[in-house]
Amino acid sequence: MIKTIAVDDEPLALDIIEVFCKKFDFIDFEKGFTGTGTALRYLEKNNIDLLFLDINMPAMSGIDFYKSLQHKPMLIFTTSYSEYALESYELDAVDYLLKPFTPERFGKAVTRAREMYNLVHNATAAGQSKYILLKVDYGMVKVLLTDILFIEGLDNYLKIHLQGQAPVVVRLTMKALMEKLNEKEFVRVHRSYIVSVSRIESLKQKIITIAGEEIPVGKNYEAGLMDVLSGNN
Repeated sequence: MIKTIAVDDEPLALDIIEVFCKKFDFIDFEKGFTGTGTALRYLEKNNIDLLFLDINMPAMSGIDFYKSLQHKPMLIFTTSYSEYALESYELDAVDYLLKPFTPERFGKAVTRAREMYNLVHNATAAGQSKYILLKVDYGMVKVLLTDILFIEGLDNYLKIHLQGQAPVVVRLTMKALMEKLNEKEFVRVHRSYIVSVSRIESLKQKIITIAGEEIPVGKNYEAGLMDVLSGNN
């Protein structure tokens, strides 16, 4: 069961979410809150899997509220305003429901939440060191670490090059991705490149070769690369 709460300053909106949640046997709707303060106190004492959250709240915006949470549950925004959709994507929201939403549209959102929930929990059970979960659009993709050749930075996106597969493009920073990876298995070699250590075929004149691709080594990353290659990291 996916434990769920909702935060919205409109009581009617909370009632609608509760009614819709009861249509799905994998959702356990625990409580609705009209204020961020009471919701925060509840979250400090209770483990929640999914949060329905309005954006325009009187005391604190839903976006600021979510950012303030120490332990962040899955998030579905419920709002009357479409202009916050991009920011919701950057917060890894499962979905963005524009009011008034239909039961069918609500169903698509909670189904996405269930898929993400299952992916995360299966990853935990199997051992997260084998793969990472990455958000692509409003879904999750499982990438095996052994399949990764190198990662290329493209403005606000990362292009993950994989062995024998099409690259995966995600909206993520290099720093955020490095936090998901084992520093002995992956090393940043340039402001725009992370490489799989085991995939390095050669290193000549500050150029790494992986699967026929040439990747430059930045001056500021030489020492870190050599530490990893020598086993000092």
